[in-house]
Amino acid sequence: MSEFNNVTIVKKANVYFDGKVTSHTVIFPDGSKKTLGVMLPGDYTFNTADKEIMEIFSGDLQVSAPGISGWKTVKGGEAFEVPAKSKFSMKVKNLTDYCCSFVKS
Repeated sequence: MSEFNNVTIVKKANVYFDGKVTSHTVIFPDGSKKTLGVMLPGDYTFNTADKEIMEIFSGDLQVSAPGISGWKTVKGGEAFEVPAKSKFSMKVKNLTDYCCSFVKS
């Protein structure tokens, strides 16, 4: 899916790690949420409440998360999942464009 229709976009950006990770929240008619954003090169650790599916549109990173053995390389066109109520770390190698889907259980 290259575009989202009939959604609400939250104007205020989500800004993390001194502006090195930014995103905007997209809310769908059914109440589900996604974020669209970019990450600059760096090392980042996030905590999750819900299960997350991270789609990488462009860029290059390594991820360490529950269910992933060691560090997994993820590039544009690939995705990875993070279980609910967990922590994951990323080593972002270059500017990375992503979409994060939050999956309620």
